[in-house]
Amino acid sequence: MPLQNCAVKIVGGEAIMRLVRISSLLFLSLCLAGQTRYDLLLQSGHVIDPKNGISAVRDVAIKDGVVASVAQRINPADARKVVNLGGLYVTPGLLDIHVHVFAGTGERDSYAGDNSVYPDGFTFRVGVTTVADAGCAGWRNFEDFKDKVIDRSRTRVLAFLNIVGAGMRGPKFENNLEDMQSTPAAEMAKKYKGLIVGIKTAHYAGKDRTPVERAVAAGTAADIPVMVDFGADHPERPISELLGKKLRAGDIYTHCYSGVRHELVDGRVNPGMIEGRRRGVLFDVGHGGGSFAWRIAVPAIQQKFLPDSISTDLHIASMNAGMKDMLNVMDKFLAMGLTLDDVILRSTWNPARAIKHEELGNLSVGAPADVTVLRLENGDFGFTDVYGARMKGRQKLTCELTLRDGRVVYDLNGITRPDLTTLPPNYTQTGDPAWDAVSPVRRTPEGPKKQ
Repeated sequence: MPLQNCAVKIVGGEAIMRLVRISSLLFLSLCLAGQTRYDLLLQSGHVIDPKNGISAVRDVAIKDGVVASVAQRINPADARKVVNLGGLYVTPGLLDIHVHVFAGTGERDSYAGDNSVYPDGFTFRVGVTTVADAGCAGWRNFEDFKDKVIDRSRTRVLAFLNIVGAGMRGPKFENNLEDMQSTPAAEMAKKYKGLIVGIKTAHYAGKDRTPVERAVAAGTAADIPVMVDFGADHPERPISELLGKKLRAGDIYTHCYSGVRHELVDGRVNPGMIEGRRRGVLFDVGHGGGSFAWRIAVPAIQQKFLPDSISTDLHIASMNAGMKDMLNVMDKFLAMGLTLDDVILRSTWNPARAIKHEELGNLSVGAPADVTVLRLENGDFGFTDVYGARMKGRQKLTCELTLRDGRVVYDLNGITRPDLTTLPPNYTQTGDPAWDAVSPVRRTPEGPKKQ
């Protein structure tokens, strides 16, 4: 073969290899262009994140179920899905640390049964992503509660373990001192560390402090707080002794505006409450069906005795009475003059710290992407206490969108969805598993396919 022909073939081969390399690089660039840095971008909402001192318009980006970035502006081209939230408030997922959700046992007149509600029907629609059951189960039946409710719920369900081994099942059980055992309660709490976030004592009718003392012993052994529902009021056990001597810093006094245990004396906050706060005792609302009165809460708030955490005490008797849901309780504190930032603090970061779950209740980069999007409505509204007394309010919160671990679990007005007019006539699924948990069934030619 002539030399010049060989040269042509070599040059031609190099040209082909160069084209292959260029094509490969072009293909790789197109692939990378098709990839996105974020699964979901929440754009232009007013972010309230008390832990990080943010109360301003910000973008929030989410990737793989966690917060990936919070900034004044994030490039929408970097996100698989962009949702414009202009005019709305973006907060960490709300935490309700006093609920009753041990449903499913079939036991009548019991909070380890028919008095409780399944959580998922009452949480996401009002922006709550995490709840703590307040003592429905004790060490004897906690694992049944875990199987029946905790492990089957999309809501993150944590628990205060009742010092009564049998749990919150009525006076016969809750006044049984023999079943209030610190050691097995602490052992169960340590076995499920992080899931059991505290010890609960409640509804005791006696005149002694045995339930509180044993609850504190269990809490000390397991290094978790105690939540106290004072129970029956007896002069032999004044609130000042409970808050000034028996409880530790970090323990929680719930139902703090009930008035049933002399939280106010002659129109002033009980000095025992003030001393308890000085010692580090935390105060929780625990509205419920019988534990929130305007005649107590309004003077207390005027005297600057604010709650550390806002909670519902959700159960079958409270959910349709004066207490409707978490947002309704938050609205009441807006009506009493707290700012929205104050209310969000007491519904997110404060309760997260109280139960030692500081990965929750904030929008720090790397935190679980539990996010609540709220609309603050202005108008003429009314809110009632447990006795039916009505207070007027000018503001009301509505949940527009809830994310749990970065995926949409509630979308009131379809703000994450494409408009009907933009879809083809034969459209089926409009979501994406990367950010959507609302539509769990994807249609295929072979039929429905679960994600």
